[in-house]
Amino acid sequence: MLAHDELVFLINSNPPLVEQMIDPEIQVQPNGIELTLQKVEAHTGHGAVAFDNSERKLPETVNIEFDDDGWLHLPRGSYKILFNEVVNIPKDIAAIAKPRSSLLRCGVTIETAVWDAGYSGRSESLLVVLNEDGFRVKKDARVLQLLFYRLGERVNEGYSGVYQNENI
Repeated sequence: MLAHDELVFLINSNPPLVEQMIDPEIQVQPNGIELTLQKVEAHTGHGAVAFDNSERKLPETVNIEFDDDGWLHLPRGSYKILFNEVVNIPKDIAAIAKPRSSLLRCGVTIETAVWDAGYSGRSESLLVVLNEDGFRVKKDARVLQLLFYRLGERVNEGYSGVYQNENI
């Protein structure tokens, strides 16, 4: 796993490992980089996946507006979230993400897929509110820590799926 000083070096590279951070001094941690909340959406339909991506169907979503003070109260359920930061993963690095422990202590988690070598974009994840009383979250809250790992070797072809350069 990459540590603080190597993360800072990669943030200052071209392209930056992570860009558009609110405050790198706070977001770069000893073992990862915290991502912040830009938007929350509710699912309004069903999705579908199969072996062949030609049958993939993503559910429709609707944006949930923050109140005048920048807060949302989310009832128990699942939500699609969008981060503020843009991630640019080199071809010799991959990443996994974990929710910040404060979310877990509130009865909330975030689910993500592997962040593949070569991926660039402003990613989306799944926020799951398990707490029966719901969860309050403020816009730009630090919600996720992205952990980067150096691969045993550089991949020849990095991520090239439909989500490449998403939300940029």
